[in-house]
Amino acid sequence: MSEPIEPSTSSSSTKDPASLIHPRREPFEHGLLSIPKLIFADPTQTLVPLKHKLIEQSPSTHRVNAAAISESLQISIDLARLVLDSLASVLHLESDPLVQAKPDGVDEVGADVHDLVLFLYIQSYKKLLPRTHKDSAAVADVWPSTSAFDGYLSALSPLQLVRSNSRRFVPSQADEEAHQLSYLQKHLGNLVSLLAEPVEGEGEESLVLTMERLEHLGFLIQFGDKGSESGHLSQYAPFFANSDPDMPAVPVPAAQVHEWILNNIASALENISERISPKENGLPSSSDQDVPMADACTSSTKGSTCVRGSSFIEGISKSSLVRHASDLKGPSVKVLNCHDSVIYILAPLRYATVYGCSDATIVLGAVGKAVRIEHCERVHVITAANRICIANCRECMFFLGVNQRPLIVGDNHKLQVAPYNTFYSQLEEHLSEVGIDATINRWNEPLPLGAVDPHDSLSHPAGVSDAQAESAIRVDPDQFTTFLIPNWCGGEPHGSTKVNPFPLPEAYVESQDRNKNLGEVKQLLREAPLEDNRKRELSTALHVYFKDWLYASGNIRQLYCLQGE
Repeated sequence: MSEPIEPSTSSSSTKDPASLIHPRREPFEHGLLSIPKLIFADPTQTLVPLKHKLIEQSPSTHRVNAAAISESLQISIDLARLVLDSLASVLHLESDPLVQAKPDGVDEVGADVHDLVLFLYIQSYKKLLPRTHKDSAAVADVWPSTSAFDGYLSALSPLQLVRSNSRRFVPSQADEEAHQLSYLQKHLGNLVSLLAEPVEGEGEESLVLTMERLEHLGFLIQFGDKGSESGHLSQYAPFFANSDPDMPAVPVPAAQVHEWILNNIASALENISERISPKENGLPSSSDQDVPMADACTSSTKGSTCVRGSSFIEGISKSSLVRHASDLKGPSVKVLNCHDSVIYILAPLRYATVYGCSDATIVLGAVGKAVRIEHCERVHVITAANRICIANCRECMFFLGVNQRPLIVGDNHKLQVAPYNTFYSQLEEHLSEVGIDATINRWNEPLPLGAVDPHDSLSHPAGVSDAQAESAIRVDPDQFTTFLIPNWCGGEPHGSTKVNPFPLPEAYVESQDRNKNLGEVKQLLREAPLEDNRKRELSTALHVYFKDWLYASGNIRQLYCLQGE
């Protein structure tokens, strides 16, 4: 008979962040895939026999490759490889062989079966719906319904966000965390049972959890606010806290682990409720305030906040913003509701999210795990990343240096992709730091998944769920140009990068060479034997066409960099 344990490792009244349990946001934000065959009506009933089958195939290592996943889940080998890549991008332990594997070695290493079943289980997660806007009629006419899916998708256009003049109806970080904790609270019994094993000779009723199996739950939950730096989950478990490192810890009843985590989740939800209550009564929270538009500028201190390891850049309008590694308080960045702006984030990152932006150019330095671009319109994104997911975007251009195929999901229209087209002095150093291989660039292999996100909480008409997302087309090489980052925001002068480290395809190299000939044309025009009045006419015509090009190409945004100079 096990001794009763305390409801929590600490009282919620202390409000010590290090003692509170949190959901790991990465699996919920970057690990959900729009693959219908991965969403089970009863995950436990499906995944328990699946786990046993996969373990039988690899009894010694408990690791499985794409072929085993493809056969077991009845999905294509490409989708099975996508499952492996996606799991690798959101795993909690950097020491896991799957995380450490090179792009061409992922399949050889394979995924741990227990991590895989947890990853597959949360594919049934439903995201928190945006709050209903108090003046829905005022925003309903802004976003034209050009798609049969528009009425059924959860997407809110950037223009709707601007017209509303508030992001209060978008779920706050506290709301989303509470929603994720509630999901874990509801499904915790099933999740624990997937990791537990029966005591030999006592049957399925006597399930126990070893310290090693408990660590797999660290994929979904963590203590403290430092993300992967918070340490192993077993360090916080009272039944494993004093274990002799030289001796294997004695397994504990699964019910005891279940009760301990449930009590900690209850304390965390109570803490979140206390933080949210003042806002519901009209009192702003310091961690959830909007950034006034007037404060958006090139300053390194304005326009952003930091919450639990993520830096937030919000509400920038008709301005430019520069962030270096020294300006960021964590390894993740979220760019939210920015419009008519140029934003440079020249730093090594783990995760990056761009949400609800329009008419903006956003440069993301080197992102080692995953980038997600969602609900954006007429945005140019330039990024070097391990992987990128594009969801519910319109008329956007992506200049990519990516080691994995770009994912296209949801209701997208007129997307374009092109090879990476810029550099800054520390780029190669940042690529090396986060593990991106500049010799591999799969920018031109977009992988479209479902046109409807099965993880939203909306109902969809029959047949729509089976539709495939509209893919992206390649930018014409003749329209491809190098994006120059101004010297004053390019980073520290000791950086070694002098050129774009991602090799360009031949067609784009030839286009670049043709553009270099423009200098010769400029010299010929300057030396042309024209009368003064004809030179003035030519100059006026060139200025008119140049201005038209600035607006048509979106490069007018780069002039915002000169504001405040």
